[in-house]
Amino acid sequence: MSPVIIGVIGFIVLFSLLAFGVPIGISMGVVGLAGLWHMFGVGSAAVKLVLVPLDLVMNYSFAVLPLFLLMAHICFQAGISTDLYNVASKWLGHQRGGIGMATVGASAGFAAMSASSTATVATIGLVALPEMKRLKYDSALAAGTVAAGGTMGILIPPSSTMIIYGIMTETSIGQLFLAGMIPGILEALFYIVVIYIICRLRPEMGPRGPKSTMKEKIMVLGSCGELIALVMLVLGGLIIGWFTPTEAGAIGSGGAILFSLIRRRINWSKFREALMETMKTTGMIYAILIGALILRYFVTITTIPTHMAQTVGGLPFPPTVIMICIFLVYIFLGCFLDAMAMLLLTLPIFFPLVTGMGYSEVWFGIFMVRMIEIAMVTPPIGLNLFVVAGIAPDLSIQTIYRGIFPFVLADVCHITLLLLVPDVALFLPRLLFGA
Repeated sequence: MSPVIIGVIGFIVLFSLLAFGVPIGISMGVVGLAGLWHMFGVGSAAVKLVLVPLDLVMNYSFAVLPLFLLMAHICFQAGISTDLYNVASKWLGHQRGGIGMATVGASAGFAAMSASSTATVATIGLVALPEMKRLKYDSALAAGTVAAGGTMGILIPPSSTMIIYGIMTETSIGQLFLAGMIPGILEALFYIVVIYIICRLRPEMGPRGPKSTMKEKIMVLGSCGELIALVMLVLGGLIIGWFTPTEAGAIGSGGAILFSLIRRRINWSKFREALMETMKTTGMIYAILIGALILRYFVTITTIPTHMAQTVGGLPFPPTVIMICIFLVYIFLGCFLDAMAMLLLTLPIFFPLVTGMGYSEVWFGIFMVRMIEIAMVTPPIGLNLFVVAGIAPDLSIQTIYRGIFPFVLADVCHITLLLLVPDVALFLPRLLFGA
């Protein structure tokens, strides 16, 4: 039996396990080990089973992930998400749909420290949904705003998805973070324009909030001064080269602890909760990574990525058409896989294919993150939609589906711009790194 056939059988088994509800990390690990065992014997599988987890936990580069996660959980426990929302609502709330726009702005700000899409949805949603309900916002618009705004958690740096992409493909994390800035800002603007158009056509869907004086607007900025300084230090130092990504994570988490203590917004109980949540999340991600790395060895040996790259490269289609096909694959996968699973399952196949067509690995990192973001809000299984349903049980899933539709259209326009004008993502990396 040829290696390619063995690989195809392996993927069939993998998706069957996922369909039966087996956790993604276990599914990938089992298929990878079984494939290695079949092709090279039990010794090869046993070596990978021992060395892959050992290399992962001892790898200095992977420490960046729990450090940024700790920063996010410390900020959450300190209530900084509420500060961000208050700032945005003071400046934007008096507009038609202004509280919705403020929710997008607060989501963008929280994304700069959370590194997670679902964390952004849950945290900002708990603050924003009750306020929009109080002001009699349309339920669908409110739900769609929170679900879409949360996707920026994996695009605006720092991003856990970008970190894993950078480590898995040996792409500069600093360049990835820099490349995500302009697309992240544009994504927020696209969402704000959607809210503006909806509320312009149907003002009753997004009533105006209370108007704040300029003095109140200026004073509320002080509540987020330390956070803004911390994010600028972390990202600026990383981009300039003052410290490595792992050191940036350490400075970020250390700074978040220091600022929270100075403001007396965290105690031992909250700090312990932040540590526990960080360890739980890290453990879950590491389990998935171990399975993904084992599977990657198996997939590489089957030569499936090489054959796919050669086959697709020989098709009489321009690269843009092939990228559209890849985009449709991600939309399909988003119906039953979460972001981490999509990234780790498809990266060994699509990365050599896309870079082989001449696309930049930095640009593809941003493009892949955007595809994953869209998949996370695409019915029927978009993960962010169910997070909204979890924090707002009074909203039906049909209402949430209806609310997300205009934002998905904005996402399609945004990713089309990214595909047709790659410099949207590559301008800053080229400016500073010559990438």
